[in-house]
Amino acid sequence: MAREYNTVWVPEYAREYLQNKWNNERKTCEPKDLLPIAEGQMRLENELAKKATEVLICDTDLLETKVYSEAYYLGYCDPVLEKYALNNHYDLYFLTYIDVPWVGDDLRDKPNERERMFNYFKETLEKYNRNFIILTGGREERLATAVKHIDNLLKNK
Repeated sequence: MAREYNTVWVPEYAREYLQNKWNNERKTCEPKDLLPIAEGQMRLENELAKKATEVLICDTDLLETKVYSEAYYLGYCDPVLEKYALNNHYDLYFLTYIDVPWVGDDLRDKPNERERMFNYFKETLEKYNRNFIILTGGREERLATAVKHIDNLLKNK
């Protein structure tokens, strides 16, 4: 998507952070990791926003980190993370449907819970009145849908 708009994109900081943790300690995410992940994500967004054209594409945001925290840690979310997750607003969210095959790696787990997690993300976006679109289909179909919605958003600004 970033190429489509000649802009930059913000990767998911948690992947880098947690991959390093896995490589160095053979440990997965723990509650104490969530604030450093949130801080790293916001630092990346703020740095890359300075280089963006009129669109900044973010792979993730703090609301996603909040959802994962609650899903993995029995409903718990650090109050600082929750505050910033709820205060950060983006013009448009894309929620990717689970109609593509699951691919495992060092960090991905719970392939049998994809539907539950999809529904949790959808319910969270609805609960906090976020503007979102569900992307379905293959890569080309998802990209075309996303571009259509971004273009509409830009026309109405």
